[in-house]
Amino acid sequence: MLNDSHCHFFSSQFFTTLSRQRGRGDTAGALCQELQWDDPGTPETLADRWVQELDSHGVARSALIASVPGDEASVATAVARHPNRFVGFFMVDPSAEQAVERTTHAVTTLALRVACLFPAMHHVALTDPRIERIVEAVAAQPGTAVFVHCGVLSVGVRKKLGLPSRFDLRLGDPLSISRLALAYPGLPFIVPHFGAGMLRETMMAADACANIHVDTSSSNNWIRYAPGWTLPGVFKTSMAVLGPSRLLFGTDSSFFPRGWQRGVYESQKAAATEAGISDSDQALIFGGNFDRLFR
Repeated sequence: MLNDSHCHFFSSQFFTTLSRQRGRGDTAGALCQELQWDDPGTPETLADRWVQELDSHGVARSALIASVPGDEASVATAVARHPNRFVGFFMVDPSAEQAVERTTHAVTTLALRVACLFPAMHHVALTDPRIERIVEAVAAQPGTAVFVHCGVLSVGVRKKLGLPSRFDLRLGDPLSISRLALAYPGLPFIVPHFGAGMLRETMMAADACANIHVDTSSSNNWIRYAPGWTLPGVFKTSMAVLGPSRLLFGTDSSFFPRGWQRGVYESQKAAATEAGISDSDQALIFGGNFDRLFR
């Protein structure tokens, strides 16, 4: 069983939002043409394409992340169309008006499961009361979780379009999650990319909080900031602290025609094997843990 805990749903609304931020009024199709990416079409069309893509790689289920605030409806449409294949994640900007109300609507009416926080992007510290109100809203709905991006943050599509990314990386400290995780022990928290350069802090927070999970997604190029680290070493360290039940495989796949990033899967599979992780533990990391969190 292979599941992917980290895929972005680059909908037409996603591209329209980026176009509006650039101030040029381009359509989603025009923006995709500039990027040399495929036009996603309707949420239904994109959802069907993702199902075909996952089928071609033997992936049973995946997360779909609404990658800009306000795009919850696109992912909700995809999840409703293929409820056995997708788990809906959505980005929340805690500084926006009605952020708590939108969060409540997403996890109740829209049946999305995971609120995604990007403190460095939205300039809201994890100690801010606005964050706690969002976490409280998520925790009130069973079967949900909170995703918190920490460490290095780089959004490739923004670079390609020349959009500024004024991220405050000081706000992406995984240690700040521990206060929230301890306050809501029944709510899973997910830190992507092994903490994206803050592996030590991520492991410290997760060691203190049994409800903090880590996803393995992307190429993990943050390793270049830590001389001597290798991906097998990262897996081995994570296993020593978390054990096999709190690691979630992910690719960070996003746009077409690139589609699902099989190369990420193959490199991580090889790294896990080199790290000496047993087949049974790999079965949890690459599929079982996702199914347990998101039944």
